[in-house]
Amino acid sequence: MAAYVIAQIEVTNLDGYMEYASQTVACAEKFGGRFLVKGGAAEWIEGDGPARNVVIEFDSTEAARTFYNSDEYQKILPLALDNSNRSMVLVEGV
Repeated sequence: MAAYVIAQIEVTNLDGYMEYASQTVACAEKFGGRFLVKGGAAEWIEGDGPARNVVIEFDSTEAARTFYNSDEYQKILPLALDNSNRSMVLVEGV
């Protein structure tokens, strides 16, 4: 069953964050991830939240967890954490 990593991000330092963002596609692809949303214009129709949204599709929750816990992703993760405020969730598809 497909699984999705969904992140909502408030970038606090654009240059530092872009160093992270420029590496995420290749990293996710190593684990079968496919970006469905990466930034892009957002219009809040209920509530509010950060301007940057990301959705990555994986074949399974196991593949998504493997990506997140991988040495490759953990190496670049501090760049995201140091340059943004964000929340991230892993959800199963239908």
